[in-house]
Amino acid sequence: MPRKSVETKIREALDVVRPHLQMDGGNVEFVAYDSKNKIVSVKLQGACHGCPMAEMTLQNGIGRIVKQKVKEVKEVVAV
Repeated sequence: MPRKSVETKIREALDVVRPHLQMDGGNVEFVAYDSKNKIVSVKLQGACHGCPMAEMTLQNGIGRIVKQKVKEVKEVVAV
């Protein structure tokens, strides 16, 4: 069985948090993975875009889950 790529694992981790964001009218889109610096770039959408709580959601929700599920990731940033 082939190993999953880092990008596939990141997308799967985002799929875990997506329903929680969608309940509040938001969403998250995978933009890129910088393998050298181990940084995932995402775009917050819907109600998440511009929300005062977006940074907390990004770090304590999205980032925490992605880093737990994908050991190759050190940071998640919004672009």
